[in-house]
Amino acid sequence: MSTLSNTSTSGATAKRLAVGTVALGAATLGYAVGIERRLWTLRTAELPVLAPGAKPFTILHVSDLHMLPGHRAKQRWVAALDRLNPDLVVNTGDNLSHRTAVPSVLRALGPLLDRPGLFVFGSNDYYAPKPKNPARYLMPKGKKKRIHGTHLPWRDLRAAFLEHGWTDVTHVRRTIEVAGRPVFAAGVDDPHLRRDRYSDISGPADATAAVRLGITHSPEPRVLDPFATDGYDLVLAGHTHGGQLRLPGYGALVTNCELDRTRARGASRWGAHMWLHVSAGLGTSPYAPARFACRPEASLLTLVPRGSGAPEKRKTTPRKPSRSVR
Repeated sequence: MSTLSNTSTSGATAKRLAVGTVALGAATLGYAVGIERRLWTLRTAELPVLAPGAKPFTILHVSDLHMLPGHRAKQRWVAALDRLNPDLVVNTGDNLSHRTAVPSVLRALGPLLDRPGLFVFGSNDYYAPKPKNPARYLMPKGKKKRIHGTHLPWRDLRAAFLEHGWTDVTHVRRTIEVAGRPVFAAGVDDPHLRRDRYSDISGPADATAAVRLGITHSPEPRVLDPFATDGYDLVLAGHTHGGQLRLPGYGALVTNCELDRTRARGASRWGAHMWLHVSAGLGTSPYAPARFACRPEASLLTLVPRGSGAPEKRKTTPRKPSRSVR
């Protein structure tokens, strides 16, 4: 009798654990898909990259919008970032997720397009996303076969950005004036698609500029290393989505590139002189609409003189910028 009773109790306990595990998994998935991916957040950081005594200035880093025409709330949230009065806007690509989304991207970035801006494009500016097995991201890179969707109207988006005065730094070196100071910038096409040609921009960065910026969509080490060698102060990138799914206490599971997962989002040093800032981005693929422990974000970076200390980072409340939108 005692043996039967113990067996029955063990079976009931196992059943409750199984039910609890399923319920927890369902709740986590529901939160990741239904809530967190819409908790757009502003991150801030101070990066010590300017000459001693220089006056600080700010960069708004926007990446990975993955915009669909129906993303009205996201468009309003991004447009409200103009109230931050950034000196410079840097867009590191993956703006589109649909062939009719160009007007939606322009609606989101509208007021920011009147400010000085730099941009490069990413894979989801050139090609629409396609359904993929999420397990592919956990596979060794060599075993992956790249899957391209239909072509997207990136040329229309580029023309609109240029018309508003933004500078395309894809495989070019440019100096623009920001807050009354010369900013030297250069960029590469998307390394994730192996479209990068760093040789087109190789050579020492302009030492007379107030700051030297490198721009890339995917933060591949093979691109970051020559930026550092050529004397750039800061490289801005996106692509990783911050890992998109993170485990508390562990961080990003993957970066979807050769960058180590500890650098999947935020600021870090790359070499003795250069800083790297990776945006976790504001969107997801429409076929993987989930984020966990990795809220979608834009970043306001304040560049300060060297010697000012390590980057100081904080996260604002996710709804704050959208209160100014009607």
